[in-house]
Amino acid sequence: MDHAPETLVLPTLPDVVRIGPNDAVAVALRALEAGERIDVAGAALTVAEPIARGHKVAVRSIRAGAPVHRYGWPIGTATRDIGVGDHVHSHNLVTNLRAEEPYDYAPIAPRPQRAPGDWRFRGYRRADGSVGTRNEIWVIPTVGCVARTAERVAQRAAARHREQVDDVVAFPHPLGCSQLGDDLDGTARLLAALASSPNAGGVLLMGLGCEENQLAALLERVPQGRRDRIRTVGAQMSVDEYDAAAQAIDELVAIAAQDQREEVGLAALRVGLKCGGSDGLSGLTANPLIGRIADMVTAAGGQAILTEIPEIFGAERLLMQRAANRQVFDDLVALVNRFKRYFIDHGEPISENPSPGNVAGGITTLEEKSLGAVQKGGHAPLMDVLGYGERLRRPGLSLLEAPGNDAVSTTALAAAGATITLFSTGRGTPLGSPVPTLKLATNHELAARKPAWIDFDAARVLDDGLDAAAEALMTRICAIASGESARNERNGERDIAIWKRGVTL
Repeated sequence: MDHAPETLVLPTLPDVVRIGPNDAVAVALRALEAGERIDVAGAALTVAEPIARGHKVAVRSIRAGAPVHRYGWPIGTATRDIGVGDHVHSHNLVTNLRAEEPYDYAPIAPRPQRAPGDWRFRGYRRADGSVGTRNEIWVIPTVGCVARTAERVAQRAAARHREQVDDVVAFPHPLGCSQLGDDLDGTARLLAALASSPNAGGVLLMGLGCEENQLAALLERVPQGRRDRIRTVGAQMSVDEYDAAAQAIDELVAIAAQDQREEVGLAALRVGLKCGGSDGLSGLTANPLIGRIADMVTAAGGQAILTEIPEIFGAERLLMQRAANRQVFDDLVALVNRFKRYFIDHGEPISENPSPGNVAGGITTLEEKSLGAVQKGGHAPLMDVLGYGERLRRPGLSLLEAPGNDAVSTTALAAAGATITLFSTGRGTPLGSPVPTLKLATNHELAARKPAWIDFDAARVLDDGLDAAAEALMTRICAIASGESARNERNGERDIAIWKRGVTL
């Protein structure tokens, strides 16, 4: 098939859902008992054994050695004969993933994009033309040695300037020294990109003085047009680093306090696309819903960023088909094979993912996880491929180099320029990032059980249909982009993690 399918729009909630008409499996929307008779696309079958919600049931016989299809694509190979009604999972299905491989440039015509609608939000317009969803002062340490100092500086300043800016937040991390070469470069590039975020009305870069990641060199990486909103403090060079930092933040607040929200359209939105703690329903509810939002934003001229490169293995051809041109295709091929080599060079199989939580939720192979995960990118053409720590360059959908790790990838999205991130989850997580990080539950049970974590119940896709759910989610996105707090912000979950790839001295 040419395109990843959208979630089925069902008038009533069935027992199971099968996406592709030729799929050998369907996904249980509730726990199924052995001996139950269930309906699959108008045909009845008997469940052979207990099957948990989110897990797969065979809807036709599968011979040992045959490919098993879900979403219309193979998700692995049967290791033994599988009968109708059997549970299909790790005990009878294995991955087909291989190491580096050649890919053919075979672009397909882009799917016509729907009119996005006249959605608006109130954001902060920056001098470079970008629009932030927040007007905060960020304190970014160059090195882990002053991480706690930066936290204390931010806490004191937040209390002092509570009514003048949206917040004062520090982003501590343990790196910035004892690093070499590309590893140090990656840390510096990431921090400089974060300092350029539209959500930061001002940034204090706080260094120690003797670290590898020197303040002056870091500042040089920040675009010239952003430097009037940046101050620096070196702790070793200051008589009192707390006093120096307080004065610097007071200056930044005086500037940022002049900023006012103004109404803008979706063309001004930069949305990060992320999943974590996925389950068997992720590819049926939350991820296709995020994909619809990505399509709405990019159709309006806005920007969407997909990442987690190991979680496109097995589904990368879907993105390659959508490459806007040969250069984007070549960049994507190079990135995928480079990431596979990264695994191989460390003696790890490229198919080690899914995680134990994913497996418990019904995901069996990395191909299956990836086919669900790439649906967050919708159907828009892929316009650009970004390296780790690089910033958005053009409108539309971009793919960003970063691992699947939730903290590392959400940080990379914020550094690339995302001003809000949509994060689907079937298991739940409180994790946040520097920008509002909206959690979308893949199932009703999680949304009901963890309301303090979840911003939106994406399982309503199966109740109300994709269109209605997208309208409701976009309403929520615009409200949060206009200043309403996301759950991660209410809970104080605002962290960064930097991808460390080299030796430590």
